[in-house]
Amino acid sequence: TWCLLILYTVLWQLNSTVILARVSTDQYMHHGFCTFRPLSNEDALEEDLILDSIAWPEAPALVSLEQTSDPSHSTFTIPPKKGGGQWHVGDQLEVMIQMYDFQGQPKKSGGDFLVARLHDQALGAGVAGQVVDHLNGYYSAVFTLLWEGSAEVTLVHPSEAITVLQRLNSEQPDRIYFQSVFHSGSVSETATCNVCLHPTHKPLCNYTDLHTGEPWFCYKPKTLSCDARINHSRGGFTKNLKDKEEKLFQNFLVNVRKNSSVKYGHSGYYYQGEWRALGGPTVRQFNTSSAISQCLKGKAVHLYGDSTIRQWFEHLNEALPGTGPFMAFNYAKNIMVTYRCHGPPIRFGTVPTSQLRYIANELDGLTGGSNTIVVLGIWSHFSTFPIEVYIRRMQSIRRAVLRLLDRAPETLVIIRTANPKALTLYETLTNSDWYSLQRDKVLRAVFKGLNVRLVDAWEMGLAHHLPHSLHPQPPIIRNMIDVLLSYVCPQNDG
Repeated sequence: TWCLLILYTVLWQLNSTVILARVSTDQYMHHGFCTFRPLSNEDALEEDLILDSIAWPEAPALVSLEQTSDPSHSTFTIPPKKGGGQWHVGDQLEVMIQMYDFQGQPKKSGGDFLVARLHDQALGAGVAGQVVDHLNGYYSAVFTLLWEGSAEVTLVHPSEAITVLQRLNSEQPDRIYFQSVFHSGSVSETATCNVCLHPTHKPLCNYTDLHTGEPWFCYKPKTLSCDARINHSRGGFTKNLKDKEEKLFQNFLVNVRKNSSVKYGHSGYYYQGEWRALGGPTVRQFNTSSAISQCLKGKAVHLYGDSTIRQWFEHLNEALPGTGPFMAFNYAKNIMVTYRCHGPPIRFGTVPTSQLRYIANELDGLTGGSNTIVVLGIWSHFSTFPIEVYIRRMQSIRRAVLRLLDRAPETLVIIRTANPKALTLYETLTNSDWYSLQRDKVLRAVFKGLNVRLVDAWEMGLAHHLPHSLHPQPPIIRNMIDVLLSYVCPQNDG
């Protein structure tokens, strides 16, 4: 799929940055996988603080697979209610889980990745729970009782599997690789490209963005120049696990009996199939094209990000039929909705180099104002790289958001978080929910305190009864759009 935006310059002009190519002869680039630009003292301090805040408990050295966490042996208990008596709606419920290994021995350390939810499909109800790691083999799943239902706790990865995921990003950040075609006259060559390239003695084409400093490199073609690059595409994936490590990557359900239902919530919950926020504006339902177009009357909505943001564009495009593949209009109500994918690393099909744009540069090209809505969603394509790559991309985007809000404070900026997904072995090694969770924490830390709004796709995906998916199913997307539009058109309670 091309990430292609047809621009109608009569309607919209956008200053874009040209990514210039330079042949690098700096030898330092050949001595390590990843090379980063120097950070300011402030950004470097923030990066250190974020790294400390997301540090994961270290697992003991793996001696045998039999010593990894096994839900079938693990147990749970519900401590008596403080003060005694019956559980009631509104109470906080804590389920204590003790993890055991496959030999039936209790685990003595933490670091397992667990997620929890409470649901009642008959009520169309669901909420996410909070899991607390006590670092000694015990975990608490905390809920607030909202209705009667069934609680589930899922072991996504044992701690030993997370050690492998961390190692892969450190030792194999190029396991998903990209390609570019270089073309001149009748000659075409293909070269491997990435943020992090395996050290060789080959010269590099340096496509680091001059404005944002975002790094991108290709091995130089044998005969053609770096300026002959015409496109970008995903190349492939290299799996290089050690013996028996595949068996670590399974997820299991820790069964918790039917109990009075729960919600630990800083975000919201589902009831009768509708998302109800626990903070921010009341979530309204925009179930018709007329309701959507009335809310967006006179607005320009610019969506930037990966394919999960493209889902939002597609939903809106059904209500506002467009004139281009990634631009939708409603002339009667003066509405424009656009979508553009974020810059590399992006795992789409073939993208012309002229369409490779960084979000920060795109934001700098916006005038902004009270009729401008900016939506950002960028997470999935950064999973295989060291977390610093993502931190620095978010810092770059934040600076652009601040510049936008400084010149146009009434601009509405909305950020979509990561969401849980179905985990095949391939998805686990390249896009594990643990990778997504870490980047979700980074995103929230970087944008904390700014005048931006969040759509909590993580909890909205986790709490819903539908199976997890990289691309959430339509009922979840509809609820996300309801949250988005509720920020744009809050309910008038007066």
